[in-house]
Amino acid sequence: MSKLRVNAFTLSLDGYGAGPDQDLQNPLGLGGESLHKWFVDTRTFREMVLGQDGGTTDVNEAFAARSFENVGAWILGRNMFGPIRGEWPDDSWKGWWGDNPPYHVPVFVLTHHKRAPITMEGGTTFHFVTDGIHSALEQARAGAGGKDVRVGGGVATIRQYLQEKLIDEMHLAIARCCWARARTFLPASTCSSSVMSATSRWRRRSPRTSSSSGRRWRANLPPRGGDCSFVYLNTSPARKARAAALGVRIRG
Repeated sequence: MSKLRVNAFTLSLDGYGAGPDQDLQNPLGLGGESLHKWFVDTRTFREMVLGQDGGTTDVNEAFAARSFENVGAWILGRNMFGPIRGEWPDDSWKGWWGDNPPYHVPVFVLTHHKRAPITMEGGTTFHFVTDGIHSALEQARAGAGGKDVRVGGGVATIRQYLQEKLIDEMHLAIARCCWARARTFLPASTCSSSVMSATSRWRRRSPRTSSSSGRRWRANLPPRGGDCSFVYLNTSPARKARAAALGVRIRG
């Protein structure tokens, strides 16, 4: 049976999945590219997104390649499609990725504002869904031809599907960085507790898999000494020390 999947989705140690202040120059928010460094360096990303040769062939590549396997349709939140808010001013914006997006299958974009489908090169067609996540999933499964449906993000979209217990398989990559003002994946009460609340469950257990009712959850913690460095506000000296012991460099 077709699965609803989240793959290769990166969170900071304090539970954030994108940087703040998304705009044309910062599609992932300020500093957001650093979250996904493990992914953008892989051969899969370079080939499928950039159309370039090269890239890493390590365990990161294995997870990146797996994330695209058997995907027949995607579901995206509107911010994943572009920075425009409110009514569509015109039909000029067609996504972040140019004429040939890396999906090559139907993509269903959640929005409150109607728009006609957009057919792109390479097999991608963007469909704009205005009647909620259940409708988007129904349409995506119909368009997937028996293959899986992948939820690409953002964090609010993934959280909605999680709250409805619709996600069958989820792989999260944990980046060694901390933010206090961004798009949070975890509940606010969880994010505000401690850097260690995010790291203690996953430290030195990469990948970790658990099962519940046939669903799989996996989290990857990058090797010690990652190169992310972000401001983490309202952090006590003790928490900063514990984060530093895990190789997280914190400014501020």
